[in-house]
Amino acid sequence: MLFPAAQRFKRSSAAFLNPVLQNSLEDVVLLYEFLLAELDIDKSQRITIKDEELASLRKAAKFDTICNEIIPKSIPEIRRLSSMLSSYPRVLKKEDFERTVLTMVYTAYRAAQSQGHQKDAWAESFVSLYKALKHDLMFPYSKEPS
Repeated sequence: MLFPAAQRFKRSSAAFLNPVLQNSLEDVVLLYEFLLAELDIDKSQRITIKDEELASLRKAAKFDTICNEIIPKSIPEIRRLSSMLSSYPRVLKKEDFERTVLTMVYTAYRAAQSQGHQKDAWAESFVSLYKALKHDLMFPYSKEPS
């Protein structure tokens, strides 16, 4: 399981906490707008969308849940994810791909905000996630024809 937090139950219901942002091209554009509008990451690592209008959208609530409840935010958790992705036997499900991209965005932010050894650790985590996503995108083409 790549994102164990996605398999937890919601506090307010018996449903699993497993939101997906991208179900259409419009959703992909909206995700891009969320990221472009600038994010705020506070000292407790809570991620919020700075633009109030965008933050009020229904999809922003899913974005909030994914960013603050599901994606890993510590170097050991991100390394665990990278390790699992490096040996993943098939193409990622869209929700796992989406969550990996958002984890990459988070690691890029942390690398930019860090210094010294911490900056190196965050940058290495970013590169590992990049390699995993590149492998996933190339997966159908990396197989030898039978």
